[in-house]
Amino acid sequence: MYVRHITDHVLAALQDTPVVVLHGARQTGKSTLAREIASGPHAAAYLTMDRAGIQAAAKSDPEGFLAQYGGPVVLDEIQRVPELLLAIKAEVDRNRRPGRYLLTGSAHVLQLPKLADSLAGRMEVHTLRPLSQGELGGVREGFVDALFRSESPVWPNDLGDDAASSRSLLARRILTGGYPEAVARTSPARRRQWFEAYLSAVLMRDVKDLANIAGLSDMPKLMAAVAGRAGGLLNYADLARDVGLNSVTTRRYLTLLQTTFIVQAVQPWFANRIKRVVKSEKLYLSDSGLLAHLLDVTDESFMTNSKVAGTLLENFVAGELMKQISWSQIHPTLWHFRDHQNHEVDFVLEAPGGKAIVGVEVKASATPGKSDFRGLRLLAEKLEGRFHRGILLYTGREAIPFGRNLFAVPVSALWRVAEG
Repeated sequence: MYVRHITDHVLAALQDTPVVVLHGARQTGKSTLAREIASGPHAAAYLTMDRAGIQAAAKSDPEGFLAQYGGPVVLDEIQRVPELLLAIKAEVDRNRRPGRYLLTGSAHVLQLPKLADSLAGRMEVHTLRPLSQGELGGVREGFVDALFRSESPVWPNDLGDDAASSRSLLARRILTGGYPEAVARTSPARRRQWFEAYLSAVLMRDVKDLANIAGLSDMPKLMAAVAGRAGGLLNYADLARDVGLNSVTTRRYLTLLQTTFIVQAVQPWFANRIKRVVKSEKLYLSDSGLLAHLLDVTDESFMTNSKVAGTLLENFVAGELMKQISWSQIHPTLWHFRDHQNHEVDFVLEAPGGKAIVGVEVKASATPGKSDFRGLRLLAEKLEGRFHRGILLYTGREAIPFGRNLFAVPVSALWRVAEG
């Protein structure tokens, strides 16, 4: 059992909100966490809609089904029985007692109109992503919150191993990813088998259920095309042309991949003082191990192919930042930035209200240079008082200052900076 850092936030929501939704990609541990909560800190009956009998009973008489449970109840994989939603709404409207329902789902509830509309104003939503590096190591990471501290953080150096060993260990973290079952498989060949089966299950079961159509034969081809563009700007026309689909179908299929958390988008950030910015979103895979599988990357190719290493490292950092934001005290919004002069910052983290902005650049290089800070310096210049700090995450071993509020920091700081 891994301690999931989002647990405290879910429990807090159950103390004051009638319906709490825990959603995320299949096999991230939602059911395990929900059962753990229901058997301990928030006692509740547990029912999974993956069981045919329970699903049939819930569909045939939603109101009568819920009436059997007077106390709190966990409804696992709620997207399989949308008929329950109106019944839940009616129950909550009659009695808004906190913590009545904990719903889990392998689809993004805010992109499922029936769920979002039925429970608007009655629910709080939390996303459970694959295991973070800190969860794997038993450390509650505080890197994201450290970015916003008023005092300059003491960034850890990574001097325990020689450079080649450090890069090899990083490759292992990235290629393994964070799905619990994939992590448990120490053999790369067995992990490949797991990822293959996982993709088949998601594409042929979850996506097909949401699409309500018989065939999705083009979906694997679209997945491969998205993987090849991970971290790049989304251009629907180019993507559709490469896959051989029309733009309408491509948009629909891509939405399905985002709804099931296989693909996640980072939206562009812009400000009035920075003109002519690119307003296309960037796409990432939900897990670096899954991306490595789709790109057929091995330990050896990661070590020898700098372009592949850069793509995987950026996707890995995107995932770790999103995970930490889910339990962050600051809870910033994650964006990306690029202008028409090709100044870019991989990730822009904005504190609520826009009072402080942090830029994070990622380089798969062991030697940082002045040019690597070009985008961060532009943000610092244009935003003046709002720009709080700029960080270059790189594969070297030492934290190095590169000017006022600019630092090159080993990528291991992501999981080595503890909370507090």
